[in-house]
Amino acid sequence: MARILVVDDSPTETEVFRSMLEKNGHEVLTAENGADGVALAKQEMPDVVLMDIVMPGLNGFQATRQLTKDAETAHIPVVIVTTKDQETDRVWGKRQGASGYLVKPVSESILLSEINSVMAK
Repeated sequence: MARILVVDDSPTETEVFRSMLEKNGHEVLTAENGADGVALAKQEMPDVVLMDIVMPGLNGFQATRQLTKDAETAHIPVVIVTTKDQETDRVWGKRQGASGYLVKPVSESILLSEINSVMAK
């Protein structure tokens, strides 16, 4: 299936995503912050990035912008997965180049559907 990079500073959230994704045949890579996520994406070239927003240092909006504006990684869809549920956050996420936006807690079926959707584009 797909190689998916999960960028989230919460070990609990990361393990929830890892469990859901691996159960469905995906390979999971993880990073604990935006800067590590950008570096790992450039190194590993995953099929999709799941990006939290609220993280220390480089936040998810900044990391998404770096990935989507860099010619080397612009082809990798970034799905923001966050607790931030305001319309302004959604709009800002799209402006940074995010392909999708999900609000935690996210169900397995919605997560997998979103991944399939952004990979099909």
